[in-house]
Order: sequence, then structure tokens, then C-alpha cells
Amino acid sequence: MNDSQNPTTSTENVLVIKRVLDAPRALVWRAWTETDHLMQWHCCKDFQMVFVESDLRPGGAWRSGMRSPDGREYVSHGVYEQIDEPRRLVFTFAWEQNDLEPPGLATRVTVIFEERDGKTEMTFEQAGLPTPASRDSHRGGWSEAFDHLVQHLSRALEKTT
Repeated sequence: MNDSQNPTTSTENVLVIKRVLDAPRALVWRAWTETDHLMQWHCCKDFQMVFVESDLRPGGAWRSGMRSPDGREYVSHGVYEQIDEPRRLVFTFAWEQNDLEPPGLATRVTVIFEERDGKTEMTFEQAGLPTPASRDSHRGGWSEAFDHLVQHLSRALEKTT
């Protein structure tokens, strides 16, 4: 494969989403790294998490599945590349089952967590998406998941007060 065919060299297919979350960085970190938390938010609108498996260490694997309202399952997996608690998380992301991308096409996700006066600024980047359509589809899915994350963090904070 030459460089022009390698999707990781294209900057137009990089997805960046920034959110300021009304929760401390330590809680947002746990929401991204603990399976009990991930089961509560890590899926698109109207989808349901089916399972989350995680070996949180550099080189450790993760895998998760979600079910759509029509009963179809979407399974993704990857490997943790960098873990800098509570500042930065880097992992690969690939679909095992998905209509938009070939199985095994790996992208790289980097999530940066910055403390901002008791809140957390989260910068999410997914690089290596093969097409603008794939980037836009991922933007929709991740944005819906981050809406769930906001709700989950709110419920988690209510439990502690």
C-alpha cells in the first residue's frame, strides 16, 4: 500500500470533538476506563450496550458490543496504546460488525482530559477514518454516545451527594 492509499495519512478524515463536561476529571477518566461505567453510556442514541471487556494496560485489548433498536449488534474492539491516568488515553478502534467499514480497519482514538475549574475539557480525536462519510458517521455516533456520557456523569454525581 502506498501512502496515498493509507487512510492514516489523510487529515480530512480525522474526527475531532471537544466537550466541556460538568464533572471532575477523575470521574470522567473512570467513565472511560471502567467497564461498569462504560456499560452505562458507550453507545449511540436508542442503542443498548450488550457487553464491555477491557484489559486496561498498554498492549491490553478491549472489546464492546451494542444493540440497535432493530436488534442488530455492532461489535468493536482495539488495543490500548497509551494510558496516562487521568490525562490521556490512546487506543485503536476497529469494527468486527458494521455496515460502513470493512472488518479490521483500525483507526486510532486519542482522548485528552483537562481539568477546568472542577469540570473536564475532553478532546476526542479519531484518526485513520477511510472516507468523509465514515468520519461523519462516527461523528454522529460518538456525539450521541457523549450525550449519554453527560447524562451518566450527572447520575453518578447525584449518587455521591
